[in-house]
Amino acid sequence: MFGWLQRGGKTPGWLAVTFDEARLEFAHARRVRGAAEVSKYAARDLHDSRSPIDRVTRELKLGRYQCSTMLRAGEYDILLVDAPNVPRAEMKSALRWKVKGMVDYPLEGTTLDFLTVPSAGAAEGRAQQLYAVLARNEILEARVRKFDEAGIPLAVIDIPDTAQRNIAALYRSEGRGTALIYFGANTGLFTISHGAELYLTRRLELGLEELAEDADAAEGGAHERVVLEIQRTLDHFERQFRNLAVGKLLLAPAGRPTRLREILTERFEMPVQQIDLTEVLSFGAEKPNEQTQWRLFHHIGAALRDTAA
Repeated sequence: MFGWLQRGGKTPGWLAVTFDEARLEFAHARRVRGAAEVSKYAARDLHDSRSPIDRVTRELKLGRYQCSTMLRAGEYDILLVDAPNVPRAEMKSALRWKVKGMVDYPLEGTTLDFLTVPSAGAAEGRAQQLYAVLARNEILEARVRKFDEAGIPLAVIDIPDTAQRNIAALYRSEGRGTALIYFGANTGLFTISHGAELYLTRRLELGLEELAEDADAAEGGAHERVVLEIQRTLDHFERQFRNLAVGKLLLAPAGRPTRLREILTERFEMPVQQIDLTEVLSFGAEKPNEQTQWRLFHHIGAALRDTAA
């Protein structure tokens, strides 16, 4: 997404890495004989470690990789807007005027990038649209500084939306869109993709903790709210892209048991699939369990940035 930084070592592929004082998480993916392979991944607790993060990264030899990281929810804004009628070279400047007033911070201190929403399958007469992605410079600069201090060569700052698109591309269905929903502890992310292109992204303000507490799927509870949010989003997508139907609904690996698959299968006519990344990606000898797949889901997706097509 935001790619203006230093390149790392010569190891093929991408290493997506995040860390704080408590935890280091990463995944590395590359293409081997045309197939995507996750060659390295880990979620390491740092609470009890006597080694500072720079020593840990040296032990893991992270400097040998081309590295990316991800912004978290609340650290960036992604806004759907009609594309300004300007040459692509002038697009970022025009978008700044377009989104002025849509965020509650001054644009002078932000970095902006954009994703083009494909026009294939769109309703006749629909204007070309873009997702404008904005992040405050102070957040980006703090992230870069942390990586510099840790000795990790950071090349790209990514977002979960595009990481999730990369995973959805592994499950593409010919001529149809793919919906994918992921839940963290307190928030969710719902995307619709077609091929390797992101058509729609929407953040949900509830997560696995609420879903796990709603074991009886009570009326008005967390499960019912998810159903309503998905239905509204699919209805909106159908109005915008009348010639591109969504063919399947994928559920990302979950860190806690819920009744979501059961309820979504009952409520939607399309196939609902609980995905297991070990069925579509090579992980070598040690395959990640569901808990690890949930924790590193977007890291794996971000590491697929050059293997999704």
